[in-house]
Amino acid sequence: MQRNVPQKRPIPNVKKIIAVSSAKGGVGKSTLAVNLALASARQGISTGILDADIYGPSIPTLLNLEGLEPELDDRNFLVPLTAYGLKAISIGFLIPVTSPLAWRAPLLQKALSQLLFETSWPPLDLLVLDLPPGTGDIQLTIAQSLELAGAVIVSTPQDLALRDAVRGVGFWERTGVKRLGMVQNMSGFVCGGCGEVTDIFGGDGAKRKCEELGLDFLGDVPLHASICADADAGKPTVVANPDGPQAKAFGDIMAKISKQIGLV
Repeated sequence: MQRNVPQKRPIPNVKKIIAVSSAKGGVGKSTLAVNLALASARQGISTGILDADIYGPSIPTLLNLEGLEPELDDRNFLVPLTAYGLKAISIGFLIPVTSPLAWRAPLLQKALSQLLFETSWPPLDLLVLDLPPGTGDIQLTIAQSLELAGAVIVSTPQDLALRDAVRGVGFWERTGVKRLGMVQNMSGFVCGGCGEVTDIFGGDGAKRKCEELGLDFLGDVPLHASICADADAGKPTVVANPDGPQAKAFGDIMAKISKQIGLV
């Protein structure tokens, strides 16, 4: 047995866990993760989201839950908050919004362990983990501590982002986690006036990279002003405009993921 490698253990009441990851920041991973989780809930799958981005938690803002604190149950476990039918937990619920997290690894690992194993989830079909960018301590701890149904890699079409995405793909392969596929975020800017699509970050870069790596291409999410505005308002696109083309893009991607992990 390898030393210093944690034993994998289940999260009580949770059937399936997926990680949404990016090896590079700024590719819209958290916005994508929360919209996928909400799309899953809309598809009748009982879903929760865990914000594992300890240094830069975004879920409180994205779900309009800033300033709220979770209660503790009789075991002193955190009780997730609820927004739009989605259960959510984040380190951002436990610290002031403006407080920097100047934590070294041991304290970070303790906080992550509490979120993972001391949260009182109701029965869930799916838990979505919103990971921080990169392939560091948090990703490694999660890969070694949990039985993941798989990992979704998020990239933009830009070559610079794709170079890092390839490292992310390699990380999940090395840690023995199933790679569910790649999502191409910000795939093209849709003009609000004429509807013309402009490939600001390039064309089908992620799709071509998936073909090169033998990886499933899960779909495109356009670069649209409403997705950003909805996120900033704390009402993600899947909730704000559930019948629009942007929400459909998230729903189609989530349907592919659900099929891969046996939820449909």
